[in-house]
Amino acid sequence: MSLQSYRLSRAALACSLALACAPRSGAPSRARAYADAMQRRRTVRDFSPEPIPEEVLVDAIRAASSAPSGAHQQPWTFVVVSDAELKRRIRAAAEQEEHKSYAGRMSDEWLAALAPLGTDEHKPHLTVAPHLIVVFAQAWGWRDEPDGTRRRVKHYYVDESVGIAVGMLLSALHLAGLATLTHTPSPMAFLREVLGRPENERAYVVIPVGYPADGAQVPDLRRKGVEDVMIRM
Repeated sequence: MSLQSYRLSRAALACSLALACAPRSGAPSRARAYADAMQRRRTVRDFSPEPIPEEVLVDAIRAASSAPSGAHQQPWTFVVVSDAELKRRIRAAAEQEEHKSYAGRMSDEWLAALAPLGTDEHKPHLTVAPHLIVVFAQAWGWRDEPDGTRRRVKHYYVDESVGIAVGMLLSALHLAGLATLTHTPSPMAFLREVLGRPENERAYVVIPVGYPADGAQVPDLRRKGVEDVMIRM
């Protein structure tokens, strides 16, 4: 295949992008609408047990899996956990590790940084939320060769790639009207065992997903303004 035939024409590429065929004059309003919607996103720890339609989760993961990745290797696996017993096992193991962290692993400075969030070793959201999405990062994968063998292939920029995909997943879930929380018990090796994942995968983050509970509250925290994080040069 020649480079010329491999590349899409400019027009074909533009029309393959989600909004590229929309009038360019509408770009500012679309950007503002998206930014305003994302400013309403908050981390939630109080969930309703009401189930979520499966197609919502499927489409959110489909959006996340469109993320850019190093060498286009797509080094991610999204495990949707809805089974009550699996969620119970995950919570028990996570709380065991969190107890060790809060009781001695974390420095006083770290604990002070967490204090405004009101967190502790107890993680009821892991069983109350109707679904957990456990994202795994793949350090390497397999490639089928023409001779019928399989060859191990190293993945590159794994953390960066999976991090981008997780951000897109959180965005998609929020825009679908769902609440989320990013949870990273340390260490997370137990998740691979509980969920039966292969040796090339390691847990990256646990995301409880659901509707917020009636009366759910979040800390009154301020986000940095764009003037605090953006530099023009």
